[in-house]
Amino acid sequence: MLEVKNLKKRFGDFEAVKGISFSVSKGEVLGFLGPNGAGKSTTMRMITGFLPPSEGTALICGHDITADPVEAKKCLGYLPESAPSYRAMVVEEYLAFIAEIRGFRGAKRREAVERAIAKARLEPVARKTIETLSKGYRQRTCFAQAIIHDPAVLIMDEPTDGLDPNQKYAVREMIKEMSAEKAIVISTHILEEVDAVCTRAIVIADGEIKADGTPAKLKAMDPSGRLDTVFRNLTCKDGGKEATK
Repeated sequence: MLEVKNLKKRFGDFEAVKGISFSVSKGEVLGFLGPNGAGKSTTMRMITGFLPPSEGTALICGHDITADPVEAKKCLGYLPESAPSYRAMVVEEYLAFIAEIRGFRGAKRREAVERAIAKARLEPVARKTIETLSKGYRQRTCFAQAIIHDPAVLIMDEPTDGLDPNQKYAVREMIKEMSAEKAIVISTHILEEVDAVCTRAIVIADGEIKADGTPAKLKAMDPSGRLDTVFRNLTCKDGGKEATK
C-alpha cells in the first residue's frame, strides 16, 4: 500500500535524508523512530507530497506522489506535527469544509463528517470552536480530518507529542481500531509508542535507516532487551555513553 523508494532531500550542501527505502502493507503500524533532527518529519513531508524530494519517490496504492500527486493523495491521510487547523471554526464546520475539499457533497458529506467525529470521539466538542479545545481534542480534530475520506494509507507525525497520559491513550486506541484496514506510519521520538501500537519499527539517524524490524527483534539487538538502550546504541555516535554521564 505504501512503498518508499530511495528518498533523498538536500538543502544546499546539507543532505537531510540520504536514501530512505521501505514499504508498509495493509494491517501494519510502522513506528518511524529517530532523535530530533534525524530526518523523520522531512521524510514524512516527502511521502505526503508537501515537500519535493531531491531524488526518489513514494508510491501510495500504486500512485507516484511526484508524478501523480492528486491520485496518490486520494489514498492518503496525513496528520501533521502540531495538528494545524482553522481554529476560529467550529469542529463540525471545519470537518464539513475538509470533506467538501475531498469531494463529498450533500448527504455523503454529512455521513463522512459524522463518521469521522465518531471515530475520533469528538461528540462532546463537535459544536465547539477549535480554539477553545484542549490540546488533546485539537489533536483528535486534526486526526478526524486525516481520516474523513477513509484513506488506505495514514501518515501521522508525532501524534501524541505533548499530550497527557489519558489523551495519549485515547489517540493510541483510535489507531489500534483502524489498524487492520490500513497501512499506518507513525513518525515519533517517543519510544513507548512502539510497545503501545506498533507492529514494526524503523530507527533512523543522520538521515539513514539504522534498523528495521518488529519490536521484539529490535529489543533483541542488545543483551538488556531494552528498546531505549538499543535506540541510544543506534542513534548516538558514542553509543549513548555521553547521555549516561
